[in-house]
Amino acid sequence: RGRRLAVATGKARRGLDRALAASGLGPFFEATRCADEGFPKPHPDMVLRILDETGVEPSRAVLVGDTTHDLELAANAGVDAIAVTYGAHDESLLRARAARHYAASVQELRRWLADNA
Repeated sequence: RGRRLAVATGKARRGLDRALAASGLGPFFEATRCADEGFPKPHPDMVLRILDETGVEPSRAVLVGDTTHDLELAANAGVDAIAVTYGAHDESLLRARAARHYAASVQELRRWLADNA
């Protein structure tokens, strides 16, 4: 749908490469950064390097995350965040952080992205 996708993950490169290969999703991602390639979350390095590599302005980016570390990473990098409340961290922890939107399901996230991104 014309979206540009990237991954900034706390996984090691080996784990991310294995997951992308197993799922067949690798070709959909323009850039990827892993925790073993720089500073860990919530340091903004991963996102800033992705933005630099892709030429995307921070105002045009949105980070989708399921942890407080993800939301802090987005804030530190100066990008909007969408918190998915069906992941690793409890919804109440996520709602204590600033996010542009909170999605309770994949379908809700998909609808929000279709309408807003």
